Amino acid sequence: MLETNDLTFPPLMWGENAKGDAFDHACQRAILGCDAGLVSYALSDKSAQAALVFAPEVALADAVTMLPLCGVGFQNALGALAPPEVAVHLEWAGGIRINGASCGRFRIMASTSDPDAVPEWLVVGWTLPLWPDSDRPGDTPDETALFAEGCADVEPPRLVESWARHTLHWINRWEDEGAKPLHGEWRGLAHGIGEPAQQGGFDGTFLGVDERFGMLLRDDETTHLIPLTTLLEDTP
Repeated sequence: MLETNDLTFPPLMWGENAKGDAFDHACQRAILGCDAGLVSYALSDKSAQAALVFAPEVALADAVTMLPLCGVGFQNALGALAPPEVAVHLEWAGGIRINGASCGRFRIMASTSDPDAVPEWLVVGWTLPLWPDSDRPGDTPDETALFAEGCADVEPPRLVESWARHTLHWINRWEDEGAKPLHGEWRGLAHGIGEPAQQGGFDGTFLGVDERFGMLLRDDETTHLIPLTTLLEDTP
């Protein structure tokens, strides 16, 4: 495992080496009242994990935009480190796709589930497998791992650092310019738009997202709006 001082973060961010799950560590630290900007990470031979603590100043319905924003930051970070032929895409519900196959996911938790309330804290984190669980990858063709996709030279500590920098860049753009630039970037990275999807108990065609990144799912009769807040995990 790496020590905190082995990683470098941009201003207003700092790192902590989680002893277990990085997302759980960040949530526990947030519950105890840590300042925003904490990046917890857990790096092993099998996987890389990182999570970021936010202190939102807007209602939860808008604050959950940090999930797709962190996803865009991740894609930008991995895109800068991986070979140019490696394709990274984002699923609406938090999944990560590398060269078309599932490869890890994002999670989100907040201090409240009330969309109209301003949360005391919000945490977004990701887990990325580095090596496949099986030595028979043909058995699970829709699942992959980072190093199995031509990314063996991507160093997980540098990926965590790069994610923090790119995510901070998008936070600043979101604060200064609103959601429009983020929408444009995310849509170009989104997996499955125009394809059949299942979400929130509905089946239909994934049309895209609304201004708050809610999923628009069209069936034979109507278009359902599934808020991004439905992806929040329950607080412990």
